[in-house]
Amino acid sequence: MRLVLISAAFWFLADQLSKWLVVHWMRLDEIGHIAVWPPFLNFHMGWNTGINFGLFSNAADIMRWVLIILAVVIAAWVLWWARTGLTRPIARIAAGAIVGGAMGNALDRLIYGAVADFLNMSCCGISNPFAFNIADIGIFAGAFGLLIFTDHKKITP
Repeated sequence: MRLVLISAAFWFLADQLSKWLVVHWMRLDEIGHIAVWPPFLNFHMGWNTGINFGLFSNAADIMRWVLIILAVVIAAWVLWWARTGLTRPIARIAAGAIVGGAMGNALDRLIYGAVADFLNMSCCGISNPFAFNIADIGIFAGAFGLLIFTDHKKITP
């Protein structure tokens, strides 16, 4: 369980520190766009009130609280699963990435009413209009890690 909590703390702190540095210290919330290494990496401010790719972003303020509660419930379930069913250390690290990322985005919703997204990456002639954050990377990497590194028991009749 220790690995889960260390991983969760890492992803949570990396997310919140990056948001503080880029959004507030570099004043991206005022400037709106910073070309870091165009087109590969740009900081582009986005406040996501919905879920991935802005889905449900036009919903009422109640959606903010639904998404906060959902993040807490999912994080609690992943913690329970890690404690009772995950045996491989790499799977526990992946579980922690999901928990830390979910809590980072939930804290944003609690404080700002939306998730602060600022990373924008494009490549090879494809212009990506979407922004994301470190918490999103943790959630994606953690989910992928659980798919790959969880011991899948063969189901027998």
